[in-house]
Amino acid sequence: MNKEHQITASIVLYNQNINVLKKTVTSFLNTPFKKKLFLIDNSKNNQVKDILKSNEIEYVFTGKNIGFGKAHNLILNKIQSDFHLILNPDVAFSPDIISALMNQLLQNKEVSFITPKVIYPDKSLQYVCRKHPTLFNLINRNLKIFKRLALKNQYRNRDLNKPFYPDFIHGCFMLFKTEDFKILNGFDKRYFLYMEDADLCRKIDRSGKKIMYFPEVNIIHQHQKGSFKSLKLFFYHISSAIKYFLKWGFR
Repeated sequence: MNKEHQITASIVLYNQNINVLKKTVTSFLNTPFKKKLFLIDNSKNNQVKDILKSNEIEYVFTGKNIGFGKAHNLILNKIQSDFHLILNPDVAFSPDIISALMNQLLQNKEVSFITPKVIYPDKSLQYVCRKHPTLFNLINRNLKIFKRLALKNQYRNRDLNKPFYPDFIHGCFMLFKTEDFKILNGFDKRYFLYMEDADLCRKIDRSGKKIMYFPEVNIIHQHQKGSFKSLKLFFYHISSAIKYFLKWGFR
């Protein structure tokens, strides 16, 4: 791997746990490449600016919650790199995994972004790969009517220890070829929260390119499943799902 390759990353913040965020930031800043991290803060105060300072960090304060995708898109024209990482603020990883993921992107010209194996802090597997969402599968996943179908929709019928090209990968850690991310024009800003990663995967599929799940390296994600715990977040999820299916169809 050429150490001259440049990587950027963006993290969208909203009232983040600082100790958890520090681990994520440290994980990225320890990568052995030329790098720049954009922290886009949707919180009402800018206290993070004074806590996390580095020549490799650019802090962007919005002053209000403008949403996940729209916040990531704010720095789209600032990205000057070979690779760009969409990163959640509650992820930790070994810096050497970036090299392995970059190598895969360089070897696979048809792949727009790559995601490693994602595990919980207790080392159990997070099933981040999905078939493209359909209205039926979304209802079935929440109500658990047909359990076998729900499991198949998460690719649990295949060996998840081997790399493959799923339809859709949840976006806690998406390493893009920067050029591809810019061609896609980032996220669809109509989604405030949820489904924007599914939408982006649809756009990649329509462009004739692929996304890759690469479980030979892993990251730790403290996934909170917020929409199952908060009525407000649940309604955000429903709103995004309606926008998604109106755009892409219900099948």
